[in-house]
Amino acid sequence: MREDGILECGINNHSSLPSTHKKPDSSAASRDRFLEGITVLLSRWHGLQMAVQNQWGGLDSFQKSQQLATDVFSWFIQSKAHRVEDLENLLHESMLLSLNTEIEDGSIEEVAEQLMIMHEEYLHGNH
Repeated sequence: MREDGILECGINNHSSLPSTHKKPDSSAASRDRFLEGITVLLSRWHGLQMAVQNQWGGLDSFQKSQQLATDVFSWFIQSKAHRVEDLENLLHESMLLSLNTEIEDGSIEEVAEQLMIMHEEYLHGNH
């Protein structure tokens, strides 16, 4: 954490693919794998894990992190248009409001980009 109270953190993996609007495989197994992938990606996000470990969102910080994974999954499944900026806003608001964590190191954008790539792979049946 910087001395101004801003958390600096990130995730590994950098790449980008444009999002398409194809209909994903709607089987329960494929959706379960997609949710599992989201959960794993978020579990590797240092900022989220610090918030959970330090219980910055309260004693139920772990449950809030799991809810974030579910919320991201629902956003992808229910939304027709997937703009990375909207996903970034979802992540930012969840971190701030649920976990009392302000992240300004660019990792929200990195996580959102990785989630968009994961969704693209899900759309193409790459689970």
